[in-house]
Amino acid sequence: MKWIAGLFLALTMSAFAHAQEAPRPQKVDDLVRLLQDPEVRSWLEKAPGPSSIAVEEVDAGLATWEEATRSRIDGVVQAVPRIPGEFMAAAFRTRADALSHGKLPVFVVFLGLTAVGLFAEWMFARLRRHAEGLQERLLAIGVFAAAMGVVFFAFDWPARPRIVLLVWLLALLAYRTVAALIEAAVLTSSARRRAKGFAGVAVIAIAAASLGQPLSIDPAATEAISFCFSIALLALAVEGAVSSSERPLGTRISMCLAFVVIWALWCVGLHGLFWLGVYAMALPAVLRFTGRAAAEAFPFEPDSTKRVLLVRGSRAVVVAAAAVWLALVWRFDPNSLVHSDHVVAAISYGLLKSVVVLLLADLAWHLARSWIDRRLTVSPGLAVDASQAARQGRLRTLLPIFRNVLAVMVAVVAGLIVLAELGVEIGPLIAGAGIFGVALGFGSQTLVKDVVSGVFYLLDDAFRVGEYIQAKSYKGTVEGFSLRSVRLRHHRGPVFTVPFGELGAVENMSRDWVIDKFRVNVSYDADIEKARKLAKKIGEELKADPELGPLFIEPLKMKGVEEFGDYGIVLSFAMTTVPGMQTYIRRKAYAKIREAFKANGIDFATPSVQVGGDARDSAAAVATAIRTQQAKGVAEEA
Repeated sequence: MKWIAGLFLALTMSAFAHAQEAPRPQKVDDLVRLLQDPEVRSWLEKAPGPSSIAVEEVDAGLATWEEATRSRIDGVVQAVPRIPGEFMAAAFRTRADALSHGKLPVFVVFLGLTAVGLFAEWMFARLRRHAEGLQERLLAIGVFAAAMGVVFFAFDWPARPRIVLLVWLLALLAYRTVAALIEAAVLTSSARRRAKGFAGVAVIAIAAASLGQPLSIDPAATEAISFCFSIALLALAVEGAVSSSERPLGTRISMCLAFVVIWALWCVGLHGLFWLGVYAMALPAVLRFTGRAAAEAFPFEPDSTKRVLLVRGSRAVVVAAAAVWLALVWRFDPNSLVHSDHVVAAISYGLLKSVVVLLLADLAWHLARSWIDRRLTVSPGLAVDASQAARQGRLRTLLPIFRNVLAVMVAVVAGLIVLAELGVEIGPLIAGAGIFGVALGFGSQTLVKDVVSGVFYLLDDAFRVGEYIQAKSYKGTVEGFSLRSVRLRHHRGPVFTVPFGELGAVENMSRDWVIDKFRVNVSYDADIEKARKLAKKIGEELKADPELGPLFIEPLKMKGVEEFGDYGIVLSFAMTTVPGMQTYIRRKAYAKIREAFKANGIDFATPSVQVGGDARDSAAAVATAIRTQQAKGVAEEA
């Protein structure tokens, strides 16, 4: 072979090159002599290479698995007729062991312990006087288990009867717990009955299989018992799939085929694939059932953190337990694929770890989102003072942005951890993301400007959700934010989506308080003092009004004479109100001032033009009056 000749040439050249530096060891001479031997060289040329050895190992592995599976199935088939004999022999041994130590038979003791537990549960139900919810039923089962446990551990039992009693008591508790959970789920009566039957058979099968070794039952008979129970479980599963008339016919046939394939995987010893199939079929329904049962057992508010933690946490525990069990099965199953290749093993265990990481990320995100949503649903009207109202407004402004940022952070961090668990080097990804971010920043300076401007607007608390602002030609009520823009609802209906970088100076018209000033023109012969008293009285009436009073900070007052106009005296009025209500209050004040002035003989000024004999002077007077009227109209519009 070529690699043998190359090895021989390399050894020869190395020996020649170092001959002058140090004496050659004897082992090197022996190796060179062996390689020069014609028989050794002939055997090395005919020896199989590494690839053929690997193929032979794979073939040997497949043959070993096929032979082990065939022998296992043959042993199970041959052991089926011996199941009654093995069972009776184990029962006689257990009975004899119990009687030899002066104890009652195991079956009688089991019935007695069950009776004690049921009596304690009945007493607990009488004390509680109600046991309707799942929480009450679970508490009753806990009392049942505690009573049996106290009696069981109060006596010294022989070894074999003790194991049998313990296993069957645990099986009874497990079945009662599962049955209570099934009762709490929103299921039809027929589906509930089938689920309880399946759970009962599964619990008995697990208990019987676990008692095989302690009772000295032949392992082949134990496997045969498990095989018979597996056929019963398969029949129940197929019957449940066929009888579910609400599903289409194709779905029912697919479910039956899937159940048969999963059962066949268990029969041939492929436990890893078997549990994968079980989880694929049962996990969605189990997760829905777990969430409903947890919500039924602990009825908290729908959006409360406790409810989210309980429902999501219970589902996460179910998925994590499934992942841990699958990892244990892969670890201890010699026929598992993860033992054949280290790459497959790394990917498989990485996927299981990734499931746990995603569960933790999902739980953390839903907890944070529920807290943020609850804070956003708090009504600002519940605040008792201005500081609390301002804090609520600031929270309603900042929390939606924080929620979006948190969602992105959780998704990115969880994704990086998952890639790391799958064996992907995330260092280059992070470095590449940094370079891409720099390039994106240079290429989208406007976007960066909008985002940075928005951050500083929020840090300065320039505006909040629900406030009315004006910036350049945009004005309206702030309805919401994104990372780069603000959404303004104009008082006439249109919606402006304005990038933060386009806002500039912001005029906030809804912060803290508003001073509203307006003017009223009265005739020159009006009584100013009387007008002042009337204005004060109107202000007190508005302040005492149950609808308008809470909107005032300072009542309506007349400031005095503002100026002498062309047609009358200009009186100035002012009031301080909460933001956004000044226009509504001013309209009410206008109506009351009109009625009060009219009832008390105070006339409003009206434009008038006096025309003299001189035509030129009269024309000039008319032009002056027109210009004055136009100027006042422009001022009032401004």
